[in-house]
Amino acid sequence: MNYKPIIVVAGEPNSIFLEIFFKSKKKIKLKNPLILIASKELVLLHMKKLGFKYEINSLTENKINFKSLDKKKINLIDIKFNFNKPFDKISEKSNNFINKSFNVALKILKTKNCSGLINGPISKKHFLKGKSLGITEYLSKKTKKKDVAMVIYDKKLSVSPITTHLPLKNVDKFITKKKIYTQVKLITKFYKENFKKKPKIAITGLNPHCESNFKNSEEDKIIIPTITKLNKKNYKVKGPFPADTIFLKENLKKFDVIVGMYHDQVLTPMKALFGFNAINITLGLPFTRISPDHGPNSSMLGKNLSNPQSLINALKFLDK
Repeated sequence: MNYKPIIVVAGEPNSIFLEIFFKSKKKIKLKNPLILIASKELVLLHMKKLGFKYEINSLTENKINFKSLDKKKINLIDIKFNFNKPFDKISEKSNNFINKSFNVALKILKTKNCSGLINGPISKKHFLKGKSLGITEYLSKKTKKKDVAMVIYDKKLSVSPITTHLPLKNVDKFITKKKIYTQVKLITKFYKENFKKKPKIAITGLNPHCESNFKNSEEDKIIIPTITKLNKKNYKVKGPFPADTIFLKENLKKFDVIVGMYHDQVLTPMKALFGFNAINITLGLPFTRISPDHGPNSSMLGKNLSNPQSLINALKFLDK
């Protein structure tokens, strides 16, 4: 059978990801096998600690026979990681391990025989160290794809911030007509390819109530002219809407996607509405990249209490 495996990068080794990976594998049956890129030693230790039992099918990154992949076992590419103890504190000691894991994944994804990439949570502070705003931008540089977008997807509603992991004091400097236009274009393409529909998109303003006491507000200079241009190109876009009312129930029914100007403007209400059921999708890469919509959560490490639902939703999305 010709499988299209899902590539899974475990990410931060001192996170809850292996726990939710084991739980997800137990809960759902997938059409396609998974290829996990992680430390074999850590996988075995986490299994023992958390009470899971899976056989491991060891793979070599340069010689992967897709026909030999086993859906019941953990198909594993071992990336060596020197650690003092499992379930340790997050630190920069993980950086080379994470970067090598992504390099191996990107090499496999170039074969075009895969369903896509899922990566576990990663500490941006320790891993990126200011060189990229987030994993979206990190992979944008790795793949040399300049125009990318973050979408937090749920079948009931998606949100997409124009700026991602920026300090609030810098947000207005990065809101441009080109960025808004490109993001709407990428979102529309994504919905057409995956759901055969042109999405209805709401765009928020930046300022409270979309108003400013100063001349030449971002709404007047940037957001409204871009919405006008998008509508002339037949995109289904409305706005700008005040962020404090767009998430009311009667408004949510009218739209598929809400595009906001900054991260917490749209992710805070999204998580209040849907918890951690949504998934984080990067648009614009040569492949579909998804991550669970939560962080490493080191405070829950080794306790076997973490909810795998976001990872389950990510796996289901790619398993086509």
